[in-house]
Amino acid sequence: MSFKKSLFTAAALLALSGAALADITIGVSLPLTGPASGLGIPVNNQIKLWPTSIAGEKLKVVVLDDATDPTNGVKNAKRFVTEDKADIIMGSVATPVAIPMAGVAAEASTPHLSFSPAVLPPGQDGWTFRMPQSNAVMAHAMVGHMKKQGVKTVGFLGYTDAYGESWLKDFTAEAEKNGLKVVAAERFARADTSVTAQALKLVAANPDAMLIVASGSGAAMPHKGIVERGFKGKIYQTHAAATRDLMRVGGKDVEGAYVVSGPAVIAEQLPDNHPSKKTSLEFVAQYEKAYGAGNRNQFAGHGYDAMLVMEKIVPMALKKAKPGTPEFRAALRDAMESIGRTVLAHGVLNWTKDDHWGYTNETGVMLKVVNADWKVE
Repeated sequence: MSFKKSLFTAAALLALSGAALADITIGVSLPLTGPASGLGIPVNNQIKLWPTSIAGEKLKVVVLDDATDPTNGVKNAKRFVTEDKADIIMGSVATPVAIPMAGVAAEASTPHLSFSPAVLPPGQDGWTFRMPQSNAVMAHAMVGHMKKQGVKTVGFLGYTDAYGESWLKDFTAEAEKNGLKVVAAERFARADTSVTAQALKLVAANPDAMLIVASGSGAAMPHKGIVERGFKGKIYQTHAAATRDLMRVGGKDVEGAYVVSGPAVIAEQLPDNHPSKKTSLEFVAQYEKAYGAGNRNQFAGHGYDAMLVMEKIVPMALKKAKPGTPEFRAALRDAMESIGRTVLAHGVLNWTKDDHWGYTNETGVMLKVVNADWKVE
């Protein structure tokens, strides 16, 4: 009798082991510390609100801190694909970290969902898809706004890294098409605490407007530096600055700033016919119920949208393979490339085999800081 009981116990354990192997494993690398922690923490907050299963399959989510360090991001990504056998990896929100993570994902044939607008060389993004809007799409909205404001010349102050350089490239191309000119360009490192020298040069160039390319709370320091050097023109910020950290740290110096953003940040101000309004409101309601009124931001929205994507692609992939297998990972990628029109809190997405960005030029929304709050322009 005890022998039969042992057999039964072994069979039960084997069944449980099989069930565990079928869990959908998501590996997420985020800057929970370091210069970009103001972006990573909101994404992690949203992850804590994710469901525990999709299409009847249990979710196993592993979140690791990359401390805004590319070396850590690569180490995390390698752990996800080797030790955790992740079905999909996500991260980072910092572009210099997301780019090398994409290389690990490609080598391991594992889908990669970037929370950064990471620009990869042609042919090297076969496994990487982006949750944020591309810099080119956001530059389209920004340049359109500048034209309406009568801006002709622009000074650029941005990060020395891939995020800064890709914005300079995409913005310059869009500006030149519309008769605007970048008359001066200065750069600074994410860890810098002052931009006095750069600000002096830019103010001396006397452009109509300044474009600051920085992220989270780190976007306030260069903004304040420009204002303190006496610049009286218009100042623009990118979607990496679409967080209340800009206002919290920048104070009165960022009043009147223009910030391009996805629609999730200002859900209530969207027109009723905006395709993302309903989804944006659902995101805001969930996030602010958990973390307090006014705490929604661009990056938590990407975390929300990532789960909407998963809830659409997982049932598609399950028709082809079981989680934990190379076939399932390939099926997830195939599902992402055939996802079709998908309404998210941050816009309408439609990835294809040839387009792993997905958003259209109608996505970007221009905001203005008015009385320490966002107002749609």
